[in-house]
Amino acid sequence: MAVTMTKPATALKIAVAGASGRMGKMLIETIEATDDTILAGALDVAASPFAGIDAMLALGKQSGIFIESDLSKALAGANFLIDFTRPEGTLQHLEYCAAHGIKMIIGTTGFDDAGKAAIAAAAKKTAIVFAPNMSVGVNVTLKLLEMAAKSFSQGYDIEIIEAHHRHKVDAPSGTALKMGEVIADALGRDLNEVGVFSREGVTGERDPSSIGFATIRGGDIVGDHTVLFAGIGERVEITHKSSSRVTYAHGSLRAARFLADKTTGLYDMFDVLGLK
Repeated sequence: MAVTMTKPATALKIAVAGASGRMGKMLIETIEATDDTILAGALDVAASPFAGIDAMLALGKQSGIFIESDLSKALAGANFLIDFTRPEGTLQHLEYCAAHGIKMIIGTTGFDDAGKAAIAAAAKKTAIVFAPNMSVGVNVTLKLLEMAAKSFSQGYDIEIIEAHHRHKVDAPSGTALKMGEVIADALGRDLNEVGVFSREGVTGERDPSSIGFATIRGGDIVGDHTVLFAGIGERVEITHKSSSRVTYAHGSLRAARFLADKTTGLYDMFDVLGLK
């Protein structure tokens, strides 16, 4: 395994899943540019046109780390795997990491209840940070929403509007759903019961206990989220906008540092940032 020789021996050895994708490339670039992290593996599907290519080729560098489809090869030198892929792929990676004690940072969204249960079970064997959004700013925003929801518990209608690029395959976004969960929990409600995810035709008056969602898909929008608290005579909007995926990469590396002294357990970014 080739590593950057100027980095300390204590640097975190991190593998990246979905290495040839947009987020994968950003993670690799950020790991390379960060003093205390080393790219130790790169993973992608066998059908990827980048399979077998040096993972840092896009940076104009030769790292000696090649994009592999075989888990055992891709993770042979890694202590951490950062995964922003698809639920079916992440769950395969999860099983391997749990069996081999490789810690995971999971930013994949779109898991069903069974997938979330599998992550919780794997956390009994290895340490995992699982969050729908690794951005520090988004997670501070979630804390602000928790505080706001308690103050706007009466007389305010709550709507969540999110926008992402045309390639995103799940809706609403995992971040929007997390926002809804945080607000619902703060209000003592169950999002599964009060969430409204589509409106069409004659819908009748709005249920004051509901939390509405609206989804926009288009262009290259990295990720915009706005929560609207609409009352009589005023409205409050709390918005977070991402202009680059680098914020997710930096948050993921903070999550890896948080896990460095952990052997098992399931954590989220509130744990990482000390927001609980």
